[in-house]
Amino acid sequence: MENHILIVDDEEVIRRSFKSVLSGFKDYIIDEAVDGLDCIEKVTKKKYDIIFLDISMKRMDGLEALDRLVLMNSEASIIMMSGNGTIEVAVECVKKGAFDYLQKPLDINRIIITIENALDRSKLMKEKKVLTRKIQRSKVQEIVGESDAIKKVKEQIDLAAPYDNAGVLITGENGSGKELVARWIHAKSVRSHKELIEVNCAAMSEELIDSTLFGSVKGAYTSSIRDQKGKFALADGGTLFLDEVGDMSMNAQAKILRALQEKIITPVGAEKDTKVDVRVIAATNKNLKEEIARGRFRLDLFNRLEMVPIHVPPLNNRREDIPALVDHFAAKFCEENSIPEKTFTTDALVALKNMDWSGNVRQLQNVVIRLIIFTATKQIIDVTDVRTHIIPVQDTHKYAELFFRYENIEDLLRYVASEYTRFTGRTVL
Repeated sequence: MENHILIVDDEEVIRRSFKSVLSGFKDYIIDEAVDGLDCIEKVTKKKYDIIFLDISMKRMDGLEALDRLVLMNSEASIIMMSGNGTIEVAVECVKKGAFDYLQKPLDINRIIITIENALDRSKLMKEKKVLTRKIQRSKVQEIVGESDAIKKVKEQIDLAAPYDNAGVLITGENGSGKELVARWIHAKSVRSHKELIEVNCAAMSEELIDSTLFGSVKGAYTSSIRDQKGKFALADGGTLFLDEVGDMSMNAQAKILRALQEKIITPVGAEKDTKVDVRVIAATNKNLKEEIARGRFRLDLFNRLEMVPIHVPPLNNRREDIPALVDHFAAKFCEENSIPEKTFTTDALVALKNMDWSGNVRQLQNVVIRLIIFTATKQIIDVTDVRTHIIPVQDTHKYAELFFRYENIEDLLRYVASEYTRFTGRTVL
């Protein structure tokens, strides 16, 4: 297996010495960089296992380059080098994230031992990330269904997840599963070993926008007795999920846009900006293009968020997934409550498939739980149970909504006729 090593030093003789020393190792591929800026440019184009980074260089020194490499989540083991360093400098480098520190002139045996140790560490880190991703994925609820509509959503998740800098905008009705899609994108991304921080934009008060998103320092408010991290800082290195982003105020939108564009935040009461590395996934049940036309959403923020659009279909448009969803929710609820697993008859499933699911998957889950609770003494749930415990309640809610939705009796009758045709296949004259 080839190991890629980058030597960053403004002295050509140092770079040549490294190549000469390591040339006998066939599995070492050596690249060079003349300073910190050159190093950052090369790291954006290629992955390295080890980076030897000199501290004293022009244009960008090693300490600043180290800060940037850490922010970039580089998987390389970074080994700092200096000809006039001190113990304090070595300690600072390690605190910033360096794997080791070497004093010049460099000893050949020390270089080889350091490389072997760094490669062992890189191998362990990669194995840890793989295990962490597997654990994270096991914690995320399965996306149930095999309809063409839900297969398309799963394909889009797989396409979007690896592209770390691509914003994702998930659209769909309330209860359709937008949050679950966001969790799967994070779980399948390179950031899965870090946190997924969720923000309900609809519940974020205008007065607390800054402190909620960006945090605050001690003394910023009368009651502020300690530093508080905001959502961006908590998601640093991971993913920030902005749920119901269409309900966010224009003021909050402007601040979010700045954080995304400049990758910096300013905690309330702080004198300095803080760098953050966050991938943002947003979701909304609104048509943001219509909101933009009405002056309620920023076009520049929309363009930033909608690099990858994913639409989650309503349950009414994927009724063939209902039997699988019913089985999934029933098994999960019975297991969590230590009760014998229940089954649904074919007629019961047909009755559920034919109902109106304006509340989508979340509503279906609640209905399944209600049926299990109301049929405590039964092992099999049949169509009679659905008609007794669910349909009357469903009809009451539906018809109450209809009287508010339709302005006159003619429109209401047309709707009733269309529903009759949908259920029976016969046309009302």
